[in-house]
Amino acid sequence: MTGVFDYAPSDTTAVMSRAIRRAVALIESSFAQPVSLATLAATAGLSVSRFATLFRKEVGISPHRYVCMVRIRHAKRLLRDGVPPCEVAAEVGFFDQSHLGRHFRRAVGVTPGHFTSCPSREEAA
Repeated sequence: MTGVFDYAPSDTTAVMSRAIRRAVALIESSFAQPVSLATLAATAGLSVSRFATLFRKEVGISPHRYVCMVRIRHAKRLLRDGVPPCEVAAEVGFFDQSHLGRHFRRAVGVTPGHFTSCPSREEAA
């Protein structure tokens, strides 16, 4: 399954403004912590509405979806390493395992449990 969560930030960094690159860097470095739209906008030096519009225009998805995508990317890595889903959820910033499961299934197409049990995890990704 391909989609928004296959997005690689390095693909578009050349076309991102400095303000958006700063916000993306903050998300990438602190994805497991709650980060508000206001904090991201302040990091970018923009108003909240201008930031949200510019982020979507330059990155292609909303800031919230981008944060979820980064969390899912890290969750996949941890699951491949054998970390139990309940620990992965807390490690990457989801509220609980159910929250991880909903976002993971929406992004990857399978549950975290199926992802870990699949012999070829790349096929499930």
